Amino acid sequence: MEKVLVTGGAGFIGSHIVDKLLEEGYEVAVFDNLSTGKLENLREKTYTFYEGDISNKEQVYAAIADFQPHYIIHQAAQVSVAKSVENMEKDARINIMGSINVINAAKDYGVKKIVYASSAAVYGEPQYLPIDENHPINPKSPYGISKFTVELYLKATHELYGIDYTILRYANVYGPRQDAKGEGGVVAIFAEKIANGETPTIFGDGKQTRDFVYVTDVAAANVLAIQGGRNKIFNISTNTMTNINYLFNLINSTFHKEMAPIYEEGRKGDIKSSVLNNISSKEALNWEPQVSIEEGIDKIAEYYKMSKIYI
Repeated sequence: MEKVLVTGGAGFIGSHIVDKLLEEGYEVAVFDNLSTGKLENLREKTYTFYEGDISNKEQVYAAIADFQPHYIIHQAAQVSVAKSVENMEKDARINIMGSINVINAAKDYGVKKIVYASSAAVYGEPQYLPIDENHPINPKSPYGISKFTVELYLKATHELYGIDYTILRYANVYGPRQDAKGEGGVVAIFAEKIANGETPTIFGDGKQTRDFVYVTDVAAANVLAIQGGRNKIFNISTNTMTNINYLFNLINSTFHKEMAPIYEEGRKGDIKSSVLNNISSKEALNWEPQVSIEEGIDKIAEYYKMSKIYI
């Protein structure tokens, strides 16, 4: 049985990847410091758990030495653009130096391949839409810079040591288990506030667009990337533009609420519009997003009801 270690595997995206890996018959280990991840996100108990921080070299090496994975799916990261702007040093320490720890341990313990969670943030302000993988790289935030830096390290590691990689540049991922606090995405923030009768804030005029991709679709792409897309980069997206005002109104109606947002000035590091071309990932990974934004919000509403997040 092939063995996969998932860094950040107790987190929002990571836990869905763990679910999919176990469903597909892999032996799975989770490496997570539980700063934002939660053990309750891991529904199945047939995995090995290592509590540790990617910034701690000894903890990374100890886990990989013990589990001896064939593959690593590297999800652990500082994922907030806003926090990266506030604290560049912390962002670099986690996202760059932490990733170097994972890469070095993979090299030293004979890991075959690293599947890496990158981001649309590496592209910066689009020069054209939809953005394909050949679009110029021009990140506007320390977060985008850190994500792209690790891509370069992975390429160099392959050339120097022969470790394969697949890089997945995520659009805006959303779905159940996403935390509305701290580093939460806009869907989770809107959903929790609207569900609880609180007034959400829209930064900017709400006409900015994003490409929202459902978390189980992202998990499926990661599992397919274990065997496919060798030493390539792929956008993981729906290739669909959704503006923030439409998203707000969709959540409002799905949750049977009539909330009105507060509009505030746009934030530093945010871009106006983004949509990612996913043709390459469809062709090379045999991957197809299954969940539309409307279906995804329905699933989140059902998750909230089942979780008794609101009545």
